[in-house]
This record gives sequence, structure tokens and C-alpha cells, in this order.
Amino acid sequence: MASLSLKGIYKKYAGNVVAVSDFNLDIEDKEFIILVGPSGCGKSTTLRMIAGLEEISEGELYIGDRLVNDVAPKDRDIAMVFQNYALYPHMTVFENMAFGLKLRKTPKDEIKRRVEEAARILDISHLLDRKPKALSGGQRQRVALGRAIVREPQVFLLDEPLSNLDAKLRAQMRTELAKLHVKLGTTFIYVTHDQTEAMTMGTRIVVMKDGFIQQVDSPANLYNKPTNVFVAGFIGSPQMNFVDATIVEKNGKLGLQFGSEDRQYVLDLPESKCTASVKASVGKEVIMGVRPEALHDEEMFIATASTGIIDCDVDVTEMMGAETYLYLTLGDVNLTARVSPRSTAKPGDTIKIAIDVNSIHIFDKETEKSMLF
Repeated sequence: MASLSLKGIYKKYAGNVVAVSDFNLDIEDKEFIILVGPSGCGKSTTLRMIAGLEEISEGELYIGDRLVNDVAPKDRDIAMVFQNYALYPHMTVFENMAFGLKLRKTPKDEIKRRVEEAARILDISHLLDRKPKALSGGQRQRVALGRAIVREPQVFLLDEPLSNLDAKLRAQMRTELAKLHVKLGTTFIYVTHDQTEAMTMGTRIVVMKDGFIQQVDSPANLYNKPTNVFVAGFIGSPQMNFVDATIVEKNGKLGLQFGSEDRQYVLDLPESKCTASVKASVGKEVIMGVRPEALHDEEMFIATASTGIIDCDVDVTEMMGAETYLYLTLGDVNLTARVSPRSTAKPGDTIKIAIDVNSIHIFDKETEKSMLF
């Protein structure tokens, strides 16, 4: 198996177009790394540079201890699974999975052993004689994975492999891929724009925007300790609420003042939120971030909250089964709350909402970086 190291990687195209800028990342052996970000952020380009399908403009790429910038893709000991499966329609499943091994002149009995073992792992042994057109989308995806597995590579590269599947099958395949990673004990590098996939599968997640790494961290830290507004808004569904606020001081206590013209509120800050950066910014405008689950409409929360009780108008309610989403307005500020399905709020109501002050985030308005770390 192998670790990877990307040092100062750039990808530049003609016309001074920079797709990836100063990409630095060390990937440990057997890690499940996810590259996530919106379309055009450079994540697939980065994956293709690791595969050798794109030339590296600047920087160094190591697989293990070997510099592979100028090593041909076939000699990098990696396998790539594509979004569109890329199966040969005239070949059976067995032949598709065996094709790469035949090119390498692997002995026939070894090919048979590897293909049957991969088919058993992926539960497609009964499909080996079928052609791709006779398979469902999920079965084709398993065949594409099987073709990669039989090569027994040091590194698996997966480029949005689940994006063509329906929602139910995608959720099922997420679980299967996580199990497969444990079973194979191989390094996985996985590209997706779906933050749910990223949060549920990766040991570490690389959040990208405009070719730059924004944050590399565990799923829990990305969610609870985002370093900037972009990461905070990209990770989490529904996304974090952002409210313009001002840091104020009253009777020696720091707070956040926010609201509409006719409804102004001051949220007292707990000591844990009063960092040196926050203390030095009294009178300054900031961005307050509040996740939907930190907004409560239950009487128990409202009765016990000493600060952060606000009046909001209910625009829309969405019953999701295990929870309800409330879409609220406070003047021209839009808020989303994730509340209990027992909530009785209806469109047109004006309700009280308690903000969990221990869960708020504060971002610098100019740099958009967190002021809490």
C-alpha cells in the first residue's frame, strides 16, 4: 500500500488559466480522503494529475517515496473509477474486469482468481456472463469498481462514481464503498461535489474553492470548527444561517447586536466565544453563523434561555418526517430552523426562537475567516 504527498502542485492552462493553486497535502497509507467543492473548483483536475492523465505544471507528486511527475499512468500502480463507468459494451462483465490484467499478460488462472474474488466482494458473481446493457446503473458501478479492484493497486482514485445513481442507490453504495475501503485496506482518494457523501465516507475531507484548499480536516471538525464562511456554508444541509451583526460591549460583557429596524436584539456571548480576536473587535461589523439545529422553537428551550430569544415570522414549513424545517424571516434576514416534527408553527405565524449561544460562529466580515480559533 502507499502514502501520497502533493507538494506545491499547480495546474495552469494556456491563457494564464490556473485550475489548481499551491495544493499541499500528505495522504497517509490506507486513508479515505475526499476532495469536495463546487463545480470548477479543481478537484477532478487534482485527481487527474495524481492519475497522470493531466500534466503537473508545477510542484512534486510522490507515491510512497517515489517522485512520479514524469511516470506514465500505467506505471503509477493506481486504479481510477470514472463517473460514466467506461465499460466496453461488447464484452461480458468478466471480460471487462479482466481486460486490464490481460493487457499486462497476467496468467489466465490468476486472472480468473482475481476476477472471481472481486465479484464475490462486490456481490456480482451471478452477473459475470452478462453484457453491460443488461445491467442496472448500480450493477455497472460495481463492475467498474471490480475492474479497479482486480488490479490490486496501491491507490484507488474515484471521480464522482455515484453521481449517475438515484438517491436510494447512492445512499446504499456509500455504505458499500465505506465497507470496501475497510476490506481492501487501500488508500482511497474520492472526488465529489456532494457534501453528504463527503461527510459520511471520508476519514479526512479536503474542501476546495477556485483551485485553492480552504480546509483539510475530519468531518466533525469541518462541521463544528469551519475556518471560514465558505466552508461553514458548504458543509451542512440545510446550510448555516449567516446574519450581519455588530460586536458590542455592555456592563463589561460582550454581545452580538443584530436584527431588523423594528426588532433589534443583543445576544450575550459566553466566555468560550470571547476570543482575543472578538475582544479586539468591539464596534466592528461581523458575520454571525448559526446552524439550523441551533435555532429552537420548543417551550423548554425558550423558558430556560437567558439570552438569544428572537421573534420571527414563519414563511414556509417543511415536514421531513423525523424533523421539520422552518423558513423564517426577521425583517430582511432569512433564517432556517431544524426543529422537532412536533412543532406546531404554521406559515403566517410569528413565533419565538431561542438561539443556542454555545453553537454560534463569528466570522470577520472582510476576510470571512473565523474569529473563534
